[in-house]
Amino acid sequence: MVPVKIADISLSNLGFVVFLKHLDEEKTLPIFIGVPEAQAIAVQFNKLKTPRPLTHDLLKNILTLLDCKISKVVVNDLIDNTFYAKIFLESKSEKFQVDSRPSDAIALALRFEIPIYVEEKVMEVGAVKVKNDEEEMEKEPPKTQLEILQDQLQTAVAEERYEEAARIRDEIKRVSGQN
Repeated sequence: MVPVKIADISLSNLGFVVFLKHLDEEKTLPIFIGVPEAQAIAVQFNKLKTPRPLTHDLLKNILTLLDCKISKVVVNDLIDNTFYAKIFLESKSEKFQVDSRPSDAIALALRFEIPIYVEEKVMEVGAVKVKNDEEEMEKEPPKTQLEILQDQLQTAVAEERYEEAARIRDEIKRVSGQN
């Protein structure tokens, strides 16, 4: 298993991408994720506070109340261009593994402040070599939830999806505290 860290979350022409950087090499694994998943990761990655717990915060609270810990998450497979992950849980004397989408595993790993790993076979097949990405990532921090929503609003208006635009506008007001 290869230890990784989140190097960036960004928007591409194909959607959102979370970049998992190998801690010892110049390899980075790009994983395409949906908008809600990007928001769940970005909120915690950027240490943003939300007025109420999001789904992953709720799950963390429940697991903590049940005295259950997550020890690590692993992106363990790549089948037909789809990534798979496992969440490793510990409760008293028992240990469990749960199948997961990588985005959910990453969102929980951030909340529990635990290591993220990628199986070597997955890294070999899916990773790309990136040089000087540390410097570039510092120049452009991941988008905040508000910036993501503003981008969605622009797209909805441009595509004349006005009902969705109104919903997004209301969410922007809620997130930014404008009521």
